[in-house]
Amino acid sequence: MTISFPLPPTLSSLRNYVDGEFVSTDKHFDNISPLHGKVLAQVHEADAALVDRAVQAARKALTGPWGQTSVDERAKMLHHVADVIERRFDEFVAAEVADTGRPVHQARKLDVFRAITNFRTFADLGKSAHGDFFETRTADGDNLMNYTVRKPLGVVASISPWNLPILSMTWKAGPALICGNTMVVKPSEETPSSATLLAEAFHEAGVPPGVFNLVHGFGPGSAGEALTKHPGVDAITFTGESRTGSAIMKVAADDVKEVSFELGGKNAAIVFADCDFDAAVEGVVRSSFTNTGQVCLCSERVYVERPIFDRFVQAMKSRTGKLKIGYPDEPDVDMGSLISHKHRDKVLSYYKLALEEGATIVTGGGVPKFGDEARRGCFHPTHHLDRPARRPLRARRGVRPGLPHRSVRYGGGGRAPRQRLGLRPGRDDLDDQSVARTAWRASSTPASCGSTPGICATCARRSVAPSCQASAGREGAIRSTSTPRPPTSA
Repeated sequence: MTISFPLPPTLSSLRNYVDGEFVSTDKHFDNISPLHGKVLAQVHEADAALVDRAVQAARKALTGPWGQTSVDERAKMLHHVADVIERRFDEFVAAEVADTGRPVHQARKLDVFRAITNFRTFADLGKSAHGDFFETRTADGDNLMNYTVRKPLGVVASISPWNLPILSMTWKAGPALICGNTMVVKPSEETPSSATLLAEAFHEAGVPPGVFNLVHGFGPGSAGEALTKHPGVDAITFTGESRTGSAIMKVAADDVKEVSFELGGKNAAIVFADCDFDAAVEGVVRSSFTNTGQVCLCSERVYVERPIFDRFVQAMKSRTGKLKIGYPDEPDVDMGSLISHKHRDKVLSYYKLALEEGATIVTGGGVPKFGDEARRGCFHPTHHLDRPARRPLRARRGVRPGLPHRSVRYGGGGRAPRQRLGLRPGRDDLDDQSVARTAWRASSTPASCGSTPGICATCARRSVAPSCQASAGREGAIRSTSTPRPPTSA
């Protein structure tokens, strides 16, 4: 079986969009399909000079027509952009699927639909973002009027990831533009198609030149580095790996630029014996294999309380065995391709490492054998049983250790299974109190209930005492020592 997702004619050559014009360059790179490894289009790479031109155009628009528009007028324009995306809905789906290998029904129901909703939602929210007003009185009895005036930050540089390209880019562009900012965006080099279509949507909607600019390229030594270092950029929003985020923050610090980051994570799911078992299984499957595991919110480790460990492993085996892998347009496909063969090889290296470390494979693993070379980009959902945990949970990000556990590792597009993120050496048969002692550094702050070891399950405060009456009998309790932070939003 073969498949083809014909892209719109304008996407056979992906150009930059600067100051209201589509710009070609002499330097190109290939946009390669993750499904079959063939070249989809030639992408025109922006150099530092073109990035400078884009930033200058954004600054000009900031003080020009866009800077003179009211919130209501900006909202109407963003609604026009959403209308264009809706009218060209199938083209956006085709572009998204061609670049990512994502199942069509997911691209339709989430990615492109969300892109439309992002513009409409933020456009309407912007109209209700009013400033504060209140009166105060001086010592002489005079009344003073106090009020706030909201002003745009300026030129926003936006660098978007490859895993949810159109969703992420519009999630950043919507709030930035409704607040009166102008933008220079750089999509991932892996997924340039839908970003180019988005530039066409801005052009077709009649948004003034320079408000939305698009530059294609890579990071170091290319458009990404030139954009983040440009002195004309006032703020940077970036979604991607932590190493790149660290480099951007260092650059941004020189000019004290505003930054908004959503960086990669390695998340753990913790399953206790008194959980809603079926809901826990479904939740872990969903959080593990959504978008082939290529989401920063995906769970990549599972810690299961011993009484239900074997049952949970068998349930996961049964449930993951029902996940359907295939071409994006096949019915009921759960998982498509990984983003690239390079990324697939990286995932396979982690799979090999897990075997070398003594993991027992329960189901899946490796490249699926469909008898069709075009499917080689796909990766079977891997669910393997790790050794009994000899490393208790380390207290990190507000989670306290619970009962001794065993761990399950799994993943479709997951990251390396052995990274020092949340684990520390220890013994497998530790009791709850000794785990707490190895996990927490001693604190001189007494618990509000007057108790002393690790954490009090009632007041959630650290202390130095060896026991806590309030938490007696509450084995495996999880308490946070701080208010959880909301999900990062661009």
